[in-house]
Amino acid sequence: MPPRPALRAAGRSRPAPAPSLRRPAAGQRRSVLPGSPVSLITMSNPFVRIVEPLDPKQPLKKFFNLTKLEDVRYARLPFSIRVLLEAAIRNCDEFLVKKQDVENILNWKVVQHKNVEVPFKPARVILQDFTGVPAVVDFAAMRDAMKKLGGDPEKINPICPADLVIDHSIQVDFNRRSDSLQKNQDLEFERNKERFEFLKWGSQAFKNMRIVPPGSGIIHQVNLEYLARVVMDQDGYYYPDSVVGTDSHTTMIDGLGVLGWGVGGIEAEAVMLGQPISMVLPEVVGYKLLGNPQPLVTSTDIVLTITKHLRQVGVVGKFVEFFGPGVAQLSIADRATIANMCPEYGATAAYFPVDDISIGYLVQTGRDKEKVMCTKKYLEAVGMLRDFKNSSQDPDFTQVVELDLHTVVPCCSGPKRPQDKVAVSDMKKDFETCLGAKQGFKGFQIAPDQHNNVMKFNFEGCDFELTHGSVVIAAITSCTNTSNPSVMLGAGLLAKKAVEAGLTVRPYIKTSLSPGSGVVTYYLRESGVMSYLSQLGFDVVGYGCMTCIGNSGPLPDSVVEAITQGDLVAVGVLSGNRNFEGRVHPNTRANYLASPPLVIAYAIAGTIRIDFEKEPLGINASGKKIFLKDIWPTRDEIQAVERQFVIPGMFKEVYQKIETVNEAWNALEAPSDKLYTWNPKSTYIKSPPFFDGLTLALQTPKTIEGAYVLLSFGDSVTTDHISPAGNIARNSPAARYLTSRGLTPREFNSYGSRRGNDAVMARGTFANIRLVNKFIDKQGPQTIHFPSGETLDVFDAAERYKQAGHPLIVLAGKEYGAGSSRDWAAKGPFLLGVKAVLAESYERIHRSNLVGMGVIPLQYLPGEDAATLGLTGRERYTIIIPEKLKPQMNIQIKLDTGKTFHAIMRFDTDVELTYFHNGGILNYMIRKMAS
Repeated sequence: MPPRPALRAAGRSRPAPAPSLRRPAAGQRRSVLPGSPVSLITMSNPFVRIVEPLDPKQPLKKFFNLTKLEDVRYARLPFSIRVLLEAAIRNCDEFLVKKQDVENILNWKVVQHKNVEVPFKPARVILQDFTGVPAVVDFAAMRDAMKKLGGDPEKINPICPADLVIDHSIQVDFNRRSDSLQKNQDLEFERNKERFEFLKWGSQAFKNMRIVPPGSGIIHQVNLEYLARVVMDQDGYYYPDSVVGTDSHTTMIDGLGVLGWGVGGIEAEAVMLGQPISMVLPEVVGYKLLGNPQPLVTSTDIVLTITKHLRQVGVVGKFVEFFGPGVAQLSIADRATIANMCPEYGATAAYFPVDDISIGYLVQTGRDKEKVMCTKKYLEAVGMLRDFKNSSQDPDFTQVVELDLHTVVPCCSGPKRPQDKVAVSDMKKDFETCLGAKQGFKGFQIAPDQHNNVMKFNFEGCDFELTHGSVVIAAITSCTNTSNPSVMLGAGLLAKKAVEAGLTVRPYIKTSLSPGSGVVTYYLRESGVMSYLSQLGFDVVGYGCMTCIGNSGPLPDSVVEAITQGDLVAVGVLSGNRNFEGRVHPNTRANYLASPPLVIAYAIAGTIRIDFEKEPLGINASGKKIFLKDIWPTRDEIQAVERQFVIPGMFKEVYQKIETVNEAWNALEAPSDKLYTWNPKSTYIKSPPFFDGLTLALQTPKTIEGAYVLLSFGDSVTTDHISPAGNIARNSPAARYLTSRGLTPREFNSYGSRRGNDAVMARGTFANIRLVNKFIDKQGPQTIHFPSGETLDVFDAAERYKQAGHPLIVLAGKEYGAGSSRDWAAKGPFLLGVKAVLAESYERIHRSNLVGMGVIPLQYLPGEDAATLGLTGRERYTIIIPEKLKPQMNIQIKLDTGKTFHAIMRFDTDVELTYFHNGGILNYMIRKMAS
């Protein structure tokens, strides 16, 4: 074996304190402007020796040729780790990124198990408007704080390129009519004009920030079809595209071979300001795909199968990298579907290395052919172009798990979690079992004698009946599936055959189609299936996330009344990626994820309690029974239509005008000042209190004395529970606040749309109607104020504690903070006075967000939890904060009962400790730039 080069570990398992937090030594010159997205390469980069032109005819277009490291370890690295390595080598300046960091990544096979921290500088940042508005609000407030500290406000400016796609604001207010799209877009602008004006101000006030207007599509589909480069060509260098985004499903881009994952909004802001992400070098699980899918199986069935499988394997905090000959059987759209649901199986990233199919996709979606050629040439040169049929390219993995694609069967997931896969053939039986099962993820606890209750109601002059399992929402929605022409055309062909067979959808069912880009509408229309979808009620209602994020809009009053009076478990069926309780709609207690064709099938059936193999979908006017198998399109049919109608010209036509096509956006006027002029009358945009009283001097962290428990939770409390995005209930503290400002319920809009106003969001924290607090014997956003013994809304109780000077903590079980990436799920508790959370485990992004706000994430020791320690939550907690802190150290907690125990302080890196000492990441950034 040839000897390794002089790149050797310096005998330490953890790196020195994060380079981004140190000043250069006296006399040492920085090789890069702090925060530059791409290092200006100088002789101070120890790897400048491996820089060479990609094409000798273009000597100014260079790249770091990693194969010239001549290190045998490189060829054994997972392809995802090679991306991290290249970024470290390119940015290595012994200031922000150290040579030791490069060695740690190159030595991944040994270091992966040692909890070693490495910096990573992504090429881009993407944001959606729900998380983007608070980010721009924070930037505006940081400029104000910089000015107060005597610094230059314009230093607060994105350095790393950022794209913000407005896709979370539109709701399904209108459906089943030809003008639904226009009416929903008009309402979107009416409700969000102030937010949109603010975002437009941000796009003008801040450099390096591009806004993709509303009505353009869903962020991850736009990223896949348009924004992604695969290989960057910037500042004279080629290097791998990579991205972090303020949405957990940023991982969708991994399907194209662009390494990306979701981060908290707070962490994304630091990246935008030029800071590297500090991450623990991850383990990489190799997921080997074998065989071919069966003819009736869709990509949705595959991803739901993988989601359940990887949940069982356990991949939280790890990368998953796909390999094996089965990958070559999957289109980029199929891979993107699988990568999209990465958060649902818990991994950090779900990476498909670039292969020839990826290159072909760039051509199909209208990318510049010359740039595509350079992309392939670069990837070949650095050993990052994959041939999945060539097993000699298989790298080392932490562990390998396999799936034979031929074993996948048509399936759905639900009724309350995306990992709870149910074969379609078992759906009827499974739902009926869930009806009577104990309240939980797979149970509704309906008494046996009520399982067949029937509620009659009238809708538009006709009588109908609802029972347990009746479908009331059927939505083809979410980038997870609308980015995939095979399932969308499959749904269109199924609709065509259904209409031709004489089948219909009951008029009270809220049907909708919300594509992730205009390209989808284009090929559905050109292929001739759009009219059939419309006849079944699946008109285009908007281009955005819509039902998938809870923007499903209202159900008919008579339907809601029937559900409520009958205490019915009504059903939503959607082609989305999340179905947590209370997320899709308050009145659909059961929600199932399904492929677009199955969404239509269940809409026609009108119930989830159907065995498609034995029972007909319906009976047509001639009395003929029509079964699902009679109208299900074959794979050959779908592929023939896709080859004919999904063409590069469509993508070019849609995306060349994406930033200017929305006339309402073009007409918006925004102020031109560099400092934002806050409007005290605004209920959407408000200067947050995060930087009030900020000084350049650090405050020493103090022991938390005598904290009360605000809430006590079990397992799987999601960010939807902590910071809901949906409708604002009329009896909630947020509603009372908005009413006091002169608004009517019709003007409340959603929590997600008001994330630029801390007064609303603090009141909306823990406001989910499905919240299960152990202190209360029923679901709801309430808790006990222990000093008085009163049961109060959570916000009102927190205010009482705050007025009395009492700190607060939250107790939780496993997977605290699962679900969507929401910085307000950390900001909200911070504003309520929560100083720490004590949980059995955390979702990765949420823990990071808590750290970013200065809230301490505490974790029970292995084998311990609230039950084993005998904690009731009615005690008062004193959390001892030592003077000298280190990552993941054990700390002591004392109760007023005299009991003492220990917990792990989940600051996982030295960088996170630095953020904590500063009171949060944004405070740190302001101090750093002001000084």
